[in-house]
Amino acid sequence: MTDSAGGPVVGVDVGGTETKAVLVDASGTVLAQRRRATPPPSSDTAQRVLDLTSSLVADLSEHTAPAAVGFVVPGIVDESRGVAVFSGNLGWSDVPFASLLAERIGLPVAFGHDVRAGALAEHRLGAAREASDAVFLPVGTGISAAHVQSGRVYAAGGYAGEIGQVPISARIRLEEVASAGAISRRYQDRTGTPVAGAADVARRVAAGDPVATAVWDEAVDALGGALIWLTALLAPEVVVVGGGLSQAGPLLFDPLTRRVEEDWNLQRTPRIVPAALGDCAGSLGAALLAAELVGTT
Repeated sequence: MTDSAGGPVVGVDVGGTETKAVLVDASGTVLAQRRRATPPPSSDTAQRVLDLTSSLVADLSEHTAPAAVGFVVPGIVDESRGVAVFSGNLGWSDVPFASLLAERIGLPVAFGHDVRAGALAEHRLGAAREASDAVFLPVGTGISAAHVQSGRVYAAGGYAGEIGQVPISARIRLEEVASAGAISRRYQDRTGTPVAGAADVARRVAAGDPVATAVWDEAVDALGGALIWLTALLAPEVVVVGGGLSQAGPLLFDPLTRRVEEDWNLQRTPRIVPAALGDCAGSLGAALLAAELVGTT
């Protein structure tokens, strides 16, 4: 988004709990943004997500007409076909979102994966700007990762990055221990006390709650182990941690960095940093995809 002759674009990021949309001009300036709750999983979630996205695009188009829309979703995504292959959290399979949305809104649609779009944005605009090789690791409702390799986001046909599904012990996946959703759920299961998400658990950790501390430490340990796997395989210069959990600041990043530094000494240790773009990385990445589609980058 650097060609001043190009028009503005819209980026829409469908998350597990919230959908974010931005209107961005050719210089990269955010002109307007919107957030709405993502429809819960049901037999018609894909249809409702299309309804929501069309509404967001129409709303943002009142400011200025966009040249294209970037639309990114979670799960297994085949960008080349414009198809959402599968999403366990949102309950759809084999949805041709790119063609369906383009037909609805009458605009070119660039379709992609939410985490890979976030990695693209952090690499071009955010915390991984100086790195040729980086990993973007958002920790929110679920856990996924994206690898920037020599400046390009690696997709492997849409199947790369599903580290949240990797077992960390018998029948337990990383996502079931270390995601933001898992942290709040595991605290509630152990105490019977409802909490307002992982941020609430983090506050209880800071206040010295022993159960919250145990749940938090288990999550950090599991995440640290995952970063060691990624470092061994990919040797990134930097790991950018995003999603809701990254808002915990030193409570997360200090022990996570120690975990990796203490247990990994065979090659360079990556810098572990918070996402610079916050929870807007996915929508900004979607806007970058849209700008690429119409040639304004």
